[in-house]
Amino acid sequence: MGIFDFLKGEFIDVIHWTDDTRDTMVWRFEREGHEIKYGAKLTVREGQAAVFVHEGQLADVFTPGLYMLETNNMPIMTTLQHWDHAFQSPFKSEIYFVNTTRFNDLKWGTKNPIMARDPEFGPVRLRSYGTYSIRVTDPARFLTEIVGTDGEFTMDEISFQIRNIIVQEFSRVIAGSGIPVLDMAANTAEFGKIVAEAIDPVIAQYGLSIPELYIENISLPPAVEQALDDRTSRGIAGNLNDHMRWKAAEAVGKGGGAGDAMGAGLGAGLGMAMAGNVMQQGFGGTTQTMGPWGMTQSPAAQPAPPPPPVEHVWHIAENGKTTGPFSKARLGQMAAEGTLKRETYVWTAGQDGWKPAGDVQELAQLFTIMPPPPPPGV
Repeated sequence: MGIFDFLKGEFIDVIHWTDDTRDTMVWRFEREGHEIKYGAKLTVREGQAAVFVHEGQLADVFTPGLYMLETNNMPIMTTLQHWDHAFQSPFKSEIYFVNTTRFNDLKWGTKNPIMARDPEFGPVRLRSYGTYSIRVTDPARFLTEIVGTDGEFTMDEISFQIRNIIVQEFSRVIAGSGIPVLDMAANTAEFGKIVAEAIDPVIAQYGLSIPELYIENISLPPAVEQALDDRTSRGIAGNLNDHMRWKAAEAVGKGGGAGDAMGAGLGAGLGMAMAGNVMQQGFGGTTQTMGPWGMTQSPAAQPAPPPPPVEHVWHIAENGKTTGPFSKARLGQMAAEGTLKRETYVWTAGQDGWKPAGDVQELAQLFTIMPPPPPPGV
């Protein structure tokens, strides 16, 4: 290389980065010997930040714009003055470009089920998954805490740590929410906001933020989901007897093949049951049974007798005092003795207030064995 080419390379330096990937978060500008020249032009595009590291220390952060670098590191001077370093400057500077745009459609999910207490089902195990987006909000902190001296840092190198933080906070929120499992689908947006707010202080220490977090699904174990499906099916079916009759009639009405044979069998079974009911009613209390040797008859089961009527006991009110309880037989003796009269007030359980004994239908017959009092004036 000629002396003029050497000097031209020393005087001209343009620093910029155009990202052609979808997952690069930090990229270091590669310059031979890491020599950033005095007066070099630095171009920082929208969605980027540039972190200037001078002599091993973080010197400045550049936001989008065009800058002329003027630092203590002047390679053209040091190269000409330090022959003992073989034209290599002992002062080193580096530029790290940081992508500050959102990284979207990142996946998260629970590796193991989350134990929670449901108000309706009791202890349950829940799984969940969703997506989130992340962005760098503090390039300097992100570089010092996470990237270090990595020349090309991608999203995959930190996504595992972010997923662990999301799952931890989600488990805490979902287990302590007290919301029934059947109502969680209606509250996924609120859960996402709560989890994102809980995560922000943690990932802010890395210079990151989570603008969006979505919960796509909260699911139960397959066996529990199958039980819920069965419960829903029973609710839709309504009355099970009517449902079975309708299914049997539908099977009988289908034509062709094995399904028809099965339907015919169900229809035959229902027909036999209906015929048995008719025969039972038509043979005077006997049951007709078809056996291998013909029709046999057996006495039909007799219905159980009705329960005996409940006997009432009665209370009597006289002179502001109540006595009793008395059985109906005892009241009959008192009516015969004259101590119970038609105008005597009585009460029993289920009766609406006190009534004269003569107005109570059940007790009125006690006074028919004796003649009523004579009419006035006779």
